[in-house]
Amino acid sequence: MRQTLTVLGLLTTAIAVASVAAGEPRTQRHAIQDAVSASTRTPANIARDKYRHPVETLSFFGVKPGQTVVEIWPGGGWYTEILAPLTAAKGTLYAAAPWPNGVKGVQALQAKNPAVFGHVKLAAFPWAEGQPKVPDGSADIVLTFRNVHNWRMGYQRNGQDYSAEAFAQMFAMLKPGGVLGIEDHRLPESASDEREKNSGYIKVSTVRRLAEQAGFKFVAASEVNANARDTADWPQGVWTLPPSYTLKDVDRAKYAAIGESDRMTLKFRKP
Repeated sequence: MRQTLTVLGLLTTAIAVASVAAGEPRTQRHAIQDAVSASTRTPANIARDKYRHPVETLSFFGVKPGQTVVEIWPGGGWYTEILAPLTAAKGTLYAAAPWPNGVKGVQALQAKNPAVFGHVKLAAFPWAEGQPKVPDGSADIVLTFRNVHNWRMGYQRNGQDYSAEAFAQMFAMLKPGGVLGIEDHRLPESASDEREKNSGYIKVSTVRRLAEQAGFKFVAASEVNANARDTADWPQGVWTLPPSYTLKDVDRAKYAAIGESDRMTLKFRKP
């Protein structure tokens, strides 16, 4: 009888431990879902969830409440509208962009709704002497969405590729064990490297090379943001597709049916 009770006790403990372990990702996912469902999000941004899959993407990267999160180049704040409520109660959120104009989108959100966005800290990226920065070794997770191709193209640097510098700075701001999450427009590996300079697309192999040269270790890739309809060979590059529609009304229905670009979703870790 005692042996039976012991076995039952061990089984009960194992089940309890398994339940806690299984419950952790659900809790994380629920927190992200709550942030995605926040009433403060812009309707036009919500309409793009079907292309950007924010719940699945942030869950894959391992974003959790209580972390120090850095969003690199937030632009108008599409992901900031999700990350701010996710980190508002506990945690820290940095918005890091070319200083000072690159953070104006986040500043507009702060002015409109300080209760939700007031805690967001602003920093320069890439950082230069005399500018506010994300402290070295402070971040649990750094996220950048559709930006590596900009650094490769030399956007805001007179066409000079500064992607290696950008990765080095992201590496510096992370704690040991911290995560780098990257989403970007995916160029087929068979395409010419020259197309990375003007198409808005970039190869997975290029991103991995840049990350690994900076010291990151590759963890995993997700196809959550893949789009097989995107052949990445459009007349005006990735901007031919929605939401840019650079060709305006020319073949607009065709490009609307394709949807937003095929995207890589890559996770790296700082040793």
